[in-house]
Amino acid sequence: MRGKQYHHPLKLIAPWEKDGGFGRKLKTYRNHTKIIAQPGIVMKVLRRKRIVLIMAYFLLLVLTMLNLANYKWTKEPQQCNHQMRSNSYQSRSDIRFLYRPSLAKKRQLIYVLTTWRSGSSFFGELFNQNPDVFFLYEPMWHIWQKLYPGDAVSLQGAARDMLSSLYRCDLSVFQLYNSPGGKNFTSLGLFGATLNKVVCSYPLCSAYRKEVVGMVDDKVCKKCPPQSLRLLEEECLKYNTIVIKGVRVLDVNVLAPLMEDPSLDLKVIHLVRDPRAVANSRIKSRHGLIRENLQVVRSRDPKLRRIPFVDPGHKANKKDGSDYHSIGAMEVICDRTSRTLRTALNPPSWLKGKYMAVRYEDLVENPVRTLRSAYRFANLTTNHDIESFALNMTSGSSSSSKPFIVSSRNATQAASAWRTVLSIQQIKQVEDYCHHSMSVLGYERVRTAGEAKDLSKSLLTHSKL
Repeated sequence: MRGKQYHHPLKLIAPWEKDGGFGRKLKTYRNHTKIIAQPGIVMKVLRRKRIVLIMAYFLLLVLTMLNLANYKWTKEPQQCNHQMRSNSYQSRSDIRFLYRPSLAKKRQLIYVLTTWRSGSSFFGELFNQNPDVFFLYEPMWHIWQKLYPGDAVSLQGAARDMLSSLYRCDLSVFQLYNSPGGKNFTSLGLFGATLNKVVCSYPLCSAYRKEVVGMVDDKVCKKCPPQSLRLLEEECLKYNTIVIKGVRVLDVNVLAPLMEDPSLDLKVIHLVRDPRAVANSRIKSRHGLIRENLQVVRSRDPKLRRIPFVDPGHKANKKDGSDYHSIGAMEVICDRTSRTLRTALNPPSWLKGKYMAVRYEDLVENPVRTLRSAYRFANLTTNHDIESFALNMTSGSSSSSKPFIVSSRNATQAASAWRTVLSIQQIKQVEDYCHHSMSVLGYERVRTAGEAKDLSKSLLTHSKL
């Protein structure tokens, strides 16, 4: 037996068929091997997984688009403003309410385009008295004083740039025209500040209240504490209507860049007056307009041939020199007015619906009707107090001896005073300069001195605007 040997055939066992130490074979491995041996099953499983992944991706894409649409709706409520206003109540528990930005109302901006001695102080006062208006009186005066003796035309760009800042309630632009080393600008440092209802009323000053209609006494307002421009800017931002009256923008086309600016809603009220009456008032106020007359006359075209100012053989004196500049300035003023009227008669897109002409003669003849029309154009609402103010200021019994002060006077009589004061030579001079604007605005020319002095005959016809 010892020498007998047993020979068993060698049997190889795959590792996965070995028992796990417990006398059992791992059937899982055998099943796995079976699946691998059948590739069709594998492809079927993979195909199902791919379909599931595609469906999941498509569902994720749909959810993402819905989420973006909902985000855009919450971030841009102005596009569905009408729908949102129809809801009488919106719950504050809605998360969209918490992040919904407030709808900022665009300010209505008005520029009263006019020239010296056209009744603009009175017309501007009709806006100064409105409690809903932030009013500025002749802010470009600072430019002309600082840059004197520059001519009027060369200062147009600077005037437009100042308006661009002021309509945005940026009053720091005044510092550009402050004297070197001078005191900081304050609310009382602005030209015409002591007659301004905003500057002289609460909360900047306790002397007046903006809602009470009535002229400001400059002596009272001078006692108000000077406020910083920053505080005046904060007050400006409270108003939805800003009105600026100025005589130093000579042509509406200068304002085209501002009127084309989508961030501004600027309209122009063009206050006009019979140029012969303007010339007469300029002569009457020549001592107060010395600088302005010189600056305007400097803009005249030296190549133009003009009719003589005085009769031949007349001995010139200082008064004639002053009158020469007062009437000579009418050449530039009427030339620029004609440019405005030509643009208004065939308005470009930037001017359509944003221009209104007001004749001073119509204003003093029917102040309430003209006031309502101007207010409607400016999206303002008039009231009994302001209408009574306009009526009282044009129906006084006297003629003021102070040309730069707004006061109650017989405005109708003042409007035709030029007919008995100006010489026929002066009248012809003005008519020669201003014949185009007179024709468009409805002011008839006169042939003789007698016709001019015949007050029973009206020289007003219908305006072409």
